[in-house]
Amino acid sequence: MSLILGIESTCDETAAAVVADGYLVRSNIVASQVDLHAKYRGVVPEIASRAHLENILPVLREAIAAAGLREFDELDAIAVAHRPGLIGSLLIGVTAAKTLAWSLGKPLIGIDHVHAHLYSVLLDASGPMLLPAVGLVCSGGHTALYRIGDDWRDVQLIGSTIDDAVGEAYDKVAAILGLGYPGGPILDSLAITGDPTAVRFPRTLLDRDSLDFSFSGLKTAVLYHVRGVPRRGQNVKASQIAAPTGQQLRDIAASFQAACIDVLIEKIERAVRRTGARSVVIGGGVSANRGLRAAMTRFPLPVFFPPLAYCTDNAAMSAGLAQIYLDAGMVAGLDLDAVTCSQFVA
Repeated sequence: MSLILGIESTCDETAAAVVADGYLVRSNIVASQVDLHAKYRGVVPEIASRAHLENILPVLREAIAAAGLREFDELDAIAVAHRPGLIGSLLIGVTAAKTLAWSLGKPLIGIDHVHAHLYSVLLDASGPMLLPAVGLVCSGGHTALYRIGDDWRDVQLIGSTIDDAVGEAYDKVAAILGLGYPGGPILDSLAITGDPTAVRFPRTLLDRDSLDFSFSGLKTAVLYHVRGVPRRGQNVKASQIAAPTGQQLRDIAASFQAACIDVLIEKIERAVRRTGARSVVIGGGVSANRGLRAAMTRFPLPVFFPPLAYCTDNAAMSAGLAQIYLDAGMVAGLDLDAVTCSQFVA
């Protein structure tokens, strides 16, 4: 049995996990920073990096103990999500991973965080995937489509957002409606009892064959629906406008979510037609959305979502994917860099 320790610090979650043989999660420890960033309604990079520095050692020790290991030396390799992300946050995880790999004499494996979100569907899985597949990563920082070939090392970016990621749009709409942070779970809960046809918000699909995404227009449409379209010379403060409540609030949430889901599904359908995929893989924080999961049950191909524990940022997905690279002899040197952009380019 191969045991790999994964480390995650790309944004605002400090995480460590031990995964056996690429799919069996022995431990998955996440130290969340949501409370630190909630009042800012978004991640503050300096606060995030300082919190990672405080959390990294306790999280690593807890991951080892929870996995039933006595020493770090029982591990076979060290994996770290070294791209993409906030540079200050990335440096904490990368430095910890390189230090462990060097001191233990273990292989070091660098993982692309977005690629790992795709692989997360295999964690604790009971059966094989159907490849090739279309992969969608949808989160607060990413909305992108990928073609996954016959091997998990064969991943190609085929579409991405030109402005806001879908999770970012959820956060901004939640702020417009006077709700908390993060906005995704709040709006998803409200949408359950709302009418998705109450407000016809726009579905931005760009060109007929485009696989790219745009959610800034939808966010603005919600703003105008709530506060009205501004007129020349008009100076009305947001505090002077009553925020929607009750059924009106639930209907707006449901209508907004319906528009997001319609766009995601249309782009997935286009990608399937273009690639000839046999299945669909959906990962990232928004993959936990109940509306999206329900809508995809009607999709004509098999659709794979991660277990809920692995939708948001975690280290298990990096440790699992690292097994693929370890088996292929694709290990990194101690000069592994923290990189703010993904390895995948259009």
